[in-house]
Amino acid sequence: MIRKIIFAFILIFSSLNVLAEESNNNGSGGSSIRCAGEFANPLTDICWSCIFPLSIGGLELWSGGQEDIKNPPEVLCSCIDDLMFLGITLGYWEPARRVDVTRTPYCFVSLGTQIDVGGAAPEGEVRLHDDNNRNSFYQAHWYSDPILYWLEVMYEHPCLETGKLDIAYMTELDPLWNDDELSAILAPESNLVANPLAQAACAGDCVLASKGFGTNALFWCAGCQGSIYPFTGNVGYHVSHIQASSLIAQRLAAKMHRQFLTWGTHGSQGLCGVYPLPVMDKTAYKYQMLYPRPQTDKIGSKCCQPFGRTTVKWGAGRSYPVKGEHFSYEMFRKKNCCVGIITYK
Repeated sequence: MIRKIIFAFILIFSSLNVLAEESNNNGSGGSSIRCAGEFANPLTDICWSCIFPLSIGGLELWSGGQEDIKNPPEVLCSCIDDLMFLGITLGYWEPARRVDVTRTPYCFVSLGTQIDVGGAAPEGEVRLHDDNNRNSFYQAHWYSDPILYWLEVMYEHPCLETGKLDIAYMTELDPLWNDDELSAILAPESNLVANPLAQAACAGDCVLASKGFGTNALFWCAGCQGSIYPFTGNVGYHVSHIQASSLIAQRLAAKMHRQFLTWGTHGSQGLCGVYPLPVMDKTAYKYQMLYPRPQTDKIGSKCCQPFGRTTVKWGAGRSYPVKGEHFSYEMFRKKNCCVGIITYK
């Protein structure tokens, strides 16, 4: 099976290379520079250690030096599906979503191609002001990516999301993504925290996220990256491409929760299935870079990080001019579930 997967990836990569060469030969090389990316090699580009820690109830079976949040303390659990079953509670971090962040509309970084869908969308940019501060704008894409399932690492496991890699959301088609005021329709609470005092509190979230996980008490903060609000592609304080793209990835995750396109999968509520979680629990996510430079080199035994952690250390050297200004990230979400042992009527 592994050989079939590798062969399929070789075909994909070969096709993309041919398309790029044909584009250059036809004199349209400029568009290929405006859009850069590649399909991640699941064998070498994924931070597989981020799946850990693995736990049963509140007992940690294997940490692998990775970070975790609190798990449901109960070891035994019961659920009603088609039948009622008794099981044990399992906890791990599931790689299940992927995010593109790009300044070129319809540039699918995770697929390594640009697709013209026929609709106009704002171009991204980085703007430098007279006071030397910068702001920016990005488009983003949200993918359903149950990689453990489509690689058949754990085939049809009850705690595993099924499906295939699929584009689930494109901000180019969302008028709210371009307008801070309109986006308040989705998040009216954003007006309450749009003040200097609330934003200053995010420094505390930055400290917490850089040592472990941020706090949901400061739900409007994206740690060291800035503010979760507004749910748009506008970055008010652009420090670096890595910082800004990480912020956009977090905002898009929060937006997907608010629009009920992504649900909760962790805690006691998630043992028997997903549940609505309109206010994202930012401690339930870790992420890693896939493009332009896969984040697989470990720093302190880790090659992924929680939302909000400073990008200064892990992001150094991962962005470069032109092709290195488009980004792809793999999202790991906390998963708690009830693994059936005994089924009864």
